[in-house]
Amino acid sequence: MNPQVTDYIENAGKQKEIMEALRQLIHETVTNVTEDFKWSRPVFKAAKDFAYLKSAKAYVTLGFFNFQKLNDEQNLLEGTGKDMRHIKLKSVADIDNALLTEWFMAASS
Repeated sequence: MNPQVTDYIENAGKQKEIMEALRQLIHETVTNVTEDFKWSRPVFKAAKDFAYLKSAKAYVTLGFFNFQKLNDEQNLLEGTGKDMRHIKLKSVADIDNALLTEWFMAASS
């Protein structure tokens, strides 16, 4: 685990619990995942960057690179970028483990 990512999460205030849960789920889901700290945020990489976390005052942004690989039948992803989309999580209860596991696997392949 990357110490810069750990520091970022430790200093995330009330969003720390959400970020720790997401980090753990990513590591449990994606084989050979590595962490980096780019653009002032944690970035997760397998063959390529596939996800990032960003702490905000009222939520955690979980972003995905190459969002086209994700099955988003519920239209949860937000954003208008060419390659990136995100969801906002306001509590640990907002984390849908089954859906995010599917998305992490798809995004990291």
